[in-house]
Amino acid sequence: MRVLLAVVALLAAAGPPVHSGRNTLGRGGGALRGTTIAVDPGHNGANWAHPSQIDRLVDAGGFRKACDTTGTATPDGISEAWYVFDVAQRLARILRAEGARVVLTRTTNDGVGPCIDERAAIGNRAHADAAISIHGDGGPSSGRGFDVIYRPHDAAAHRLALAIRSAFRAGTGEPYATYVGRDGLDVRTDLGGLNLSTVPKVLIETLNMRNPADAKLVESARFRQREAAALARGLEAFLHARP
Repeated sequence: MRVLLAVVALLAAAGPPVHSGRNTLGRGGGALRGTTIAVDPGHNGANWAHPSQIDRLVDAGGFRKACDTTGTATPDGISEAWYVFDVAQRLARILRAEGARVVLTRTTNDGVGPCIDERAAIGNRAHADAAISIHGDGGPSSGRGFDVIYRPHDAAAHRLALAIRSAFRAGTGEPYATYVGRDGLDVRTDLGGLNLSTVPKVLIETLNMRNPADAKLVESARFRQREAAALARGLEAFLHARP
């Protein structure tokens, strides 16, 4: 009941769909025309009910790993899958308003998966100019903040990570993670969604859902919109600075 009440309250607070008008990125409509961006909201709302599907092993880039996981949740029971899907939808609206072609790895929050290898493949097949996987972390409750993850020896992904880090910090005020990574960045080799990507891709842990202060931000539709706008600015900065 506690979880249900929390979700109902959040849906009511979110209000009507957010429509991004022109000048969202400060350049006027069409700033991203001609680009393709893959947006990958982590997990899925029904993963928890299908353990055999999400536990099966798939290629993760030279080793095998579970297809997906259920993700984490705030202490009040708001799921990571719901939260990141909301941010991803807001981000997609902003990017499309600026002329980008947006490819989402999932379009609902009541399904299962897709698996990590398929999430990478969706961006690859779209020949995305940039791809971003959106998550909320389940770290220690004493730690808070965000970090942007990229794979090593990938210069384009590193540039994308720097652009996202700068825009997200400026646009949301969220601090760098205090418990993982360094200065808001982390390099990892164990994430199949990054390892298998043939396009520039990063994963952002937008905040720590287990931390009381960050968990409160999850409940704010205004903050989720700020996150989406910040991510859009980071993507634009990367795309306009490409060699």
